[in-house]
Amino acid sequence: LMQENWIGRSEGVRFAFTHDIQGADGKLIGDGRMYVFTTRADTIKGVTFCAVAPEHPLAQHAARSNPKLAAFIEDCKKGGTTEAELALREKEGMPTGLFVTHPLTQEQVPLWVGNYVLMSYGDGAVMGVPAHDERDFAFALKYQLPIRQVIDVDSQSYDYHHWQEWYADKVNGVTINSGSFSGLRCREAVDAIAHKLQTLSLGEKKTTWRLRDWGISRQRYWGTPIPIIHCDACGSVPVPEKDLPVVLPQDLVPDGSGNPLNKCEAFLKVNCPCCGKPARRETDTMDTFVDSSWYFMRYCDPRNNDQMVAEGAKYWMPMDQYIGGIEHAILHLLYARFWTKVMRDLGLVKVDEPFTKLLTQGMVLNHIYSRRTEKGGKEYFWPHDVEHVLDEGGKIIGAKLKNAVGDLPAGTAIDYEGVGTMSKSKNNGVDPQELIEKYGADTARLYTMFTAPPEATLEWNDAAVEGSYRFLRRVWNFGVKLSAIDSVAADASVAGVKSLKDVEFGKEAKALRLEIHSVLKQVDYDYQRMQYNTVVSGAMKLLNALEDFKAMDSAGAVVALYEGFGILLRCLYPATPHITHQLWSELGFAGVLGDLLDAPWPQADEAALQQDEIELVLQINGKHRGAVLVPAGASKEAIEAAAVASEVVQKQANGAAVKRVIVVPGRLVNVVL
Repeated sequence: LMQENWIGRSEGVRFAFTHDIQGADGKLIGDGRMYVFTTRADTIKGVTFCAVAPEHPLAQHAARSNPKLAAFIEDCKKGGTTEAELALREKEGMPTGLFVTHPLTQEQVPLWVGNYVLMSYGDGAVMGVPAHDERDFAFALKYQLPIRQVIDVDSQSYDYHHWQEWYADKVNGVTINSGSFSGLRCREAVDAIAHKLQTLSLGEKKTTWRLRDWGISRQRYWGTPIPIIHCDACGSVPVPEKDLPVVLPQDLVPDGSGNPLNKCEAFLKVNCPCCGKPARRETDTMDTFVDSSWYFMRYCDPRNNDQMVAEGAKYWMPMDQYIGGIEHAILHLLYARFWTKVMRDLGLVKVDEPFTKLLTQGMVLNHIYSRRTEKGGKEYFWPHDVEHVLDEGGKIIGAKLKNAVGDLPAGTAIDYEGVGTMSKSKNNGVDPQELIEKYGADTARLYTMFTAPPEATLEWNDAAVEGSYRFLRRVWNFGVKLSAIDSVAADASVAGVKSLKDVEFGKEAKALRLEIHSVLKQVDYDYQRMQYNTVVSGAMKLLNALEDFKAMDSAGAVVALYEGFGILLRCLYPATPHITHQLWSELGFAGVLGDLLDAPWPQADEAALQQDEIELVLQINGKHRGAVLVPAGASKEAIEAAAVASEVVQKQANGAAVKRVIVVPGRLVNVVL
């Protein structure tokens, strides 16, 4: 959806307001036509003004004789010109004193310069319909421009002083005050008005896009050199293929005064490949997106020196998984998709899309603390230098320094800004090295995987890091406990893990194996879905089951423990490779199943998942009263008998006859007294 919005396909009408405004050369500016594009041609009779971008020829013409307008246009240039920047800026405008002619009513429409109009979008001009566009409505109120209602929804009363959402309704609206076009549904009005404008040779239906040409040159040292040589006699000449690739010099040190390539004569000076005269290389380099948009295709066949992309790409592409932050959705991901389609059209690759699946990971958040400096700026503080001020309910209401920072003593009150994305500029990041030194790399990895799903935001919590550390200590301690088993029994148990068909398991061991393989099946599924937080919670559940197992009265019981712990180590290995690898070797698994890095991934044993007994919810007169154990696959009659014979039913019945027994297979049994 983000990419669709970025590409910005819009279906509407492009039409012209005519005028007789002449430029300095005596000719009509724009051939006497000012074009606009709109998706709401049904509101054309509601136009009360038009606005053009500061760079528009009509704006520039008006500014030549209007110093105030010229100053306003210069002021507009100082702000950002991207759509995101314009969206945040206050909408301002200034009249040009010029008028354009409405194509249907012949009314003279005042022309304004608006700081919110982009010259790069459409024709750099927009029609203003305050009654049915929220931005135009606010603009009209600010500058006291007329508001003319031309769309009605269910005869609702129009308030000319307060915007209401239904004003912009283009689904349920009907045209009014629109002459021969009145009484039409909005979609019908668009078609009718577009047809009328076309018969007048003033407009037509058109599909527009927000896409722009990609200017790939950059005035910086890093990046792929542009293989062009500039010759005074021959012009811009491509570098001959035999001289490719153009290689950047390795010994340049940027000094901050511009592109260092412009000062490197060894790179800059070259003879023209056409005439042989002295010439100069192009010093702009390509946008790094040019490289990153297709480098993964080279990974498919990295040793191929003859082709851009060769046979390897046919086998490996498309990539199975793309992992990137949401900011890449309209940057790298979009560029890579575009580049792949270009290469497809050129016959270089067969695939239409470069990536099969997308995972957009969430951001890591942390508390933000700051204070205003004497000069009006902001100073941010590291979390480890701050303590919270809490209200009676434990809610954070402020913060103060717990350590002296610069000239500020401990106890100084500072501002608490809540939580936000970790940022160097806000001093709210966490140094991974400090975390590793205190808890180890495995704890850091486990915490980030366990605390939130990959696609969700993660709010950093030092106490929760401690929890992950305690869990890994439990894993280690359980491994130590297993290693204390008699060495002969331990060796036999590890060997038994490889050949389980020869092992006899008692009732308790079977119950443990049921838990082990149930968890394994879920963990395996969660890994495939990249739900790593539930992978870790499954590992925690498995460790609990192993720790709670006390029936160490048979060889089969010990084998079940070793089997479960070996599965636990493999499930945790991608998240915590160091501790699991060490335990794997110490407990002898490596000698039987190979090094943990190469060990086979465990497979859920379907036989172990088969239950000898199942537990059904026991109800009496429809109310939950406990549970009853029955053999797996027991008949309806056997379940009824087990329920009636249960201690809880006998006690509740107190000698009364059972009227009825209702069995819901696999779920519950209800005894009616």
